[in-house]
Amino acid sequence: MEFIKTDIEGVFIIEPKVFNDARGYFMEAWKQSEFNEKVGRVDFIQDNESKSSFGVLRGLHYQKGNTSQSKLVRVIKGRVLDVAVDIRKSSPTFGKHVMVELSEENKRQFFIPRGFAHGFLVLSEEAIFTYKVDQPYSPKTEAGIRWNDPALGIEWPIDFSKVQTSEKDLNQPFLKDAEVFD
Repeated sequence: MEFIKTDIEGVFIIEPKVFNDARGYFMEAWKQSEFNEKVGRVDFIQDNESKSSFGVLRGLHYQKGNTSQSKLVRVIKGRVLDVAVDIRKSSPTFGKHVMVELSEENKRQFFIPRGFAHGFLVLSEEAIFTYKVDQPYSPKTEAGIRWNDPALGIEWPIDFSKVQTSEKDLNQPFLKDAEVFD
């Protein structure tokens, strides 16, 4: 696997080595020892999966305090635009984001450490999205930032009128009003 550093410290794009032949392909999707060496030790405890259709935008989500999560995300079917926003107030990249396209073709993975809001937009007719987390979901500490906050400068590649999102995500606070990490 190739671990590609991004413009924000701690956020990585991971490109697996894919072996294709007439039968299909083979790849290592996860290897703890290599991850520990390149990124650092993260003890993932749970795998989650979602299925969404074109235009679905999930995010920008995070959990506060001791329940914050690191995530390793990838797409099994389809294509998504994945975004991580630095919400660590003391970080020199506070409010900045990293965006990467994840697809069944490129098989990339995206590592998002604690202290980041995360979201994705489905670009294909359908997408199956999977992610590892290092903390269980905690409804009491869940939080979010408005996906279309102009201060974030995220250039979502579809018309906002075609975005499908939850009522909760439509009403998330802007970054300036959100409870963020110190």
